[in-house]
Amino acid sequence: MLKQFYSTKKKSLFCLLALASGAWFFMTCSSPPPPLKPIHYNGNYNKDFNDLNETQLAVAQSIGITPLTNRDAAEGLKNRLTHIASSKNYEVDELTHSIPFLIPGAAQLLNRIADSFADSLKQLNAPHYKLIVTSVTRTQDDVKHLSRSNINASQNSTHLYGTTFDISWRRFVKSKAHAHDLTEDQLKMVLASVLRDLKKQQACFVKHEKKQACFHITARNS
Repeated sequence: MLKQFYSTKKKSLFCLLALASGAWFFMTCSSPPPPLKPIHYNGNYNKDFNDLNETQLAVAQSIGITPLTNRDAAEGLKNRLTHIASSKNYEVDELTHSIPFLIPGAAQLLNRIADSFADSLKQLNAPHYKLIVTSVTRTQDDVKHLSRSNINASQNSTHLYGTTFDISWRRFVKSKAHAHDLTEDQLKMVLASVLRDLKKQQACFVKHEKKQACFHITARNS
């Protein structure tokens, strides 16, 4: 009886030691995340992204929709517009002065920007962050209401044509916990690099908006 008791105790102790050793082995042998690669932007935001409203407007009027009077009028154009919603690489902000619709070419451009941003972060060994879309297509009523609180709101905004959207360069959404955290400036540099490449490919026009803390982007293809 006594032998059996000590035998059982030995087995229990062995099991505890084995479990502890296994946990220690897992903790010491699991590899840490690779180091974050250097992030930089060798340019000037104001100079690199200075496409004026007149430049963007000419394209918007050429490939976009006829400006909508109000939200009800948008119902009749849903066959020409693409609804955008939060996805794995971007989130649509709470829209107070715009509706989440774009012409197909602009919707494709938004996805392209968000996917390229996510790929760039991955190549830098950085965590996944989502972009935030702060403004999309506006009706004429939206522009009137916006101009009451924002004197800089243009009465002939490119947002009226379904070709244009704004992406914040100040706010981003981190998807999950990660060993590395990126600053607002680092994330802005990654986004700016993506947008500069797309501008060079003549995929879009971009204006760096300082007061609104966003990149104002107009698609060049319908």
